Amino acid sequence: QLQLVESGGGLVQPGGSLRLSCAASGFVLGYYAIGWFRQAPGKEREGVSCISEDGGTTNYADSVKGRFTISRDNVKNTVYLQMNSLKPEDTAVYSCATNFACRSDIQVSAYHYWGQGTQVTVSS
Repeated sequence: QLQLVESGGGLVQPGGSLRLSCAASGFVLGYYAIGWFRQAPGKEREGVSCISEDGGTTNYADSVKGRFTISRDNVKNTVYLQMNSLKPEDTAVYSCATNFACRSDIQVSAYHYWGQGTQVTVSS
């Protein structure tokens, strides 16, 4: 069964850090570019970051540049999102998804296969 499973979410204070993981089972993650997305209550899902199949290309939303870092380990079939200097406005459900390219415009509609998401809450 093909699955993307996100983990690593939780409750963190403003200024804190979390590392999210997106693990694939049933297929080789290294064949795909991967995007991270988030959806806050009452808001549309938005692209946060993406990484190409070989990790050579990464892109970020302006709202997270300089704070978030995407990386991947194709041996472990996993993509990571390191989130530092977290802010309350980063609170959302974070999901990963597959694509065939990582473009600067991280559009939800371009991504094909999605995980269920992990909750990130930034609050004091």
